[in-house]
Amino acid sequence: MMDYGSEVPKTLMENAEDSIKESLRLLKKWHGKAGRIQYAFNPRFAVSCTEDLLLKVRDLAKEYDCLVHTHASENRGEIEFVEMDRGMRNILYLHKLGLTGEKVVLAHCIWLDDEEMKILADTGTKIAHCPSSNLKLASGIAKIPELLDMGANVSIGADGAPCNNNLDIFIEMRTAALIQKARLLSPTVMPAMKVLEMATINGAKAMCMEDKLGSIEEGKLADIIILNLNKLHNMPTEEVDIISQIVYSAKAEDVETTIVDGKILMKDRKLLTIDENSLKEDVNRIIKKQVSLI
Repeated sequence: MMDYGSEVPKTLMENAEDSIKESLRLLKKWHGKAGRIQYAFNPRFAVSCTEDLLLKVRDLAKEYDCLVHTHASENRGEIEFVEMDRGMRNILYLHKLGLTGEKVVLAHCIWLDDEEMKILADTGTKIAHCPSSNLKLASGIAKIPELLDMGANVSIGADGAPCNNNLDIFIEMRTAALIQKARLLSPTVMPAMKVLEMATINGAKAMCMEDKLGSIEEGKLADIIILNLNKLHNMPTEEVDIISQIVYSAKAEDVETTIVDGKILMKDRKLLTIDENSLKEDVNRIIKKQVSLI
């Protein structure tokens, strides 16, 4: 949702009323679809949204009991613009509008001061850490260990294909761990188990679905991947910590089987519900269409 700012491409600029109408149309069409698609209102960030739009999103999210997902405090320019345009720092501004809390997921959260970090932790606002994107765009490195120590829920995200390129949770886990060790000059600052939790149960908490997802236990949905850790790049397999092996050595291609809600979607690296060749053709057709619109 974008209805403000000189840097928004003309093809993406909306007025607030049209943006809300389209968002409600999508919500009614997709929320709860197939039992597992969850809709979220998605104002891009304060820089490209009017206050009226943000307030309407807040109210509609409460009315429909939906998540709100937006980007926040990704780079210094964003912070400076929001301070100049709205009169306060980014997180303070969102908090003032009521756009913090357990049903709000904020991507990035790199350039936070101590007060903003405390607000996010105290309100239960969810943080989606996107390490590869933050490095590729030279945005900075978020203070993830500090946020975790304060009790904030931090999960792992990818940001998006243009600024991530692979959408690989294994690369994101490894990167999330390594950059903090370099930032704080401590090899133990991001334990492998903590990183795996960020990629699993913390992600479920971000979606307010920790009662159904994020861990393998009785009563939860059978959302499971099966990894083959016997490949050469994972050697040795004897006398090693399997959690460290998953976070630091495993790759996406090690996933042999994927099960979602008890249904096998991939078995022995073969997709069972998607035609790969058709998918590749669709992807190329769609990107050509999108480029032509910009």
